[in-house]
Amino acid sequence: MKIRILFLSLALLLFTGCAELLKVLQTTSPIPLTEAEVINGLKEALNTGAKNAADRLSLENGYYGDALVKIFLPDEAKIIVDNISKIPGGDKLVEDVILRINRAAEDAAKDVAPVFINSVKQMTIQDAFGILKGADNAATTYLRNTTYNDLYALYKPKIQVSTEKKIVGNISTKDSWLTLTSKWNIFANSFAGKLANLKPVNTDLDDFLTNKALAGMFLKVEGEELKIRKEVSARVTPLLQRVFGSLDN
Repeated sequence: MKIRILFLSLALLLFTGCAELLKVLQTTSPIPLTEAEVINGLKEALNTGAKNAADRLSLENGYYGDALVKIFLPDEAKIIVDNISKIPGGDKLVEDVILRINRAAEDAAKDVAPVFINSVKQMTIQDAFGILKGADNAATTYLRNTTYNDLYALYKPKIQVSTEKKIVGNISTKDSWLTLTSKWNIFANSFAGKLANLKPVNTDLDDFLTNKALAGMFLKVEGEELKIRKEVSARVTPLLQRVFGSLDN
């Protein structure tokens, strides 16, 4: 009888221990992410990252005060810059032009949120899983591929207003650019120019500046994405913590 009681006691203890162990394993084992969690988590991450980037760039000096994204005139404008710098106040004039261009980009950044949000709404399950398991800039690449044309159409008119504004002697930045490039191209296309292997300059100023502004925007979005992927503190909601936490192991 004593042996039977002892056996039953050990069995009960063993069973209870196994049950407790199973309970612990069930609570510590990761629960697979659902499709809904992945797509909603990625949408939340894209909206958060894009909004943070746009908010920063839309502030005064968002572009102008950030060396990584500050927009300058094309390299071909160096002749203009060098020559105008020789006159009194010339350096300030050039800097004022650059300032206005960057201010135009900052102004455009205030209106990018709806463009990003519309893109995020169109995300498919395949898009979401591809982004989650993709490169560290996969979400930014998705946004760039789905929003670039719309953002270009938003930015370019604002850049044009800046470059077409008259500055000195009723001449605008664009006037100066066209004068410079047309004269250069005449020489580059001449016999002497071809002999010297000179190349014509066909840079569209507004197009160049618009693309530079967008490059800065996506650079900042990429930085926000990297934070969410790598820094736990940047995952500001439980859903972001769960979805991106799955990548930590």
